[in-house]
Amino acid sequence: MNIETIRRSCLSLPHVEEEVKWGHDLCFLIGRKMFCVLNLEPQRGDRSWVAFKATPEEFAELTEREGVIPAPYMARNHWVSLEDYSTLPGRELEARLARSYELVKATLPKKLQAALGAPPSRKKPARPRLSKRG
Repeated sequence: MNIETIRRSCLSLPHVEEEVKWGHDLCFLIGRKMFCVLNLEPQRGDRSWVAFKATPEEFAELTEREGVIPAPYMARNHWVSLEDYSTLPGRELEARLARSYELVKATLPKKLQAALGAPPSRKKPARPRLSKRG
């Protein structure tokens, strides 16, 4: 995977917004909360190319793998970081990003979750009532 395929994958999820923060990080958000961060200018030696949230169990499992590290500044919240876009196979990375999205969405206030989860209203216009009198 690369920046563009990860971007397409994240933006395919409902209600996702993207925003550049800190000058060179492309962040993907649901309800104004980040679920994925891409380093737009990875340099040789950078340890974080893409970061996302995981469950505590997933965090422990993932950080045992080659090329996966606790995300700088976010490890206490169970975020992991990949040292290269190819650290995880494409399908697995897409699934992990979707899981991160769901984990972050679950932390949003219930009212916002309901608003984000509800399909757009498709109410039919009210029909005028006709009187039974002729």
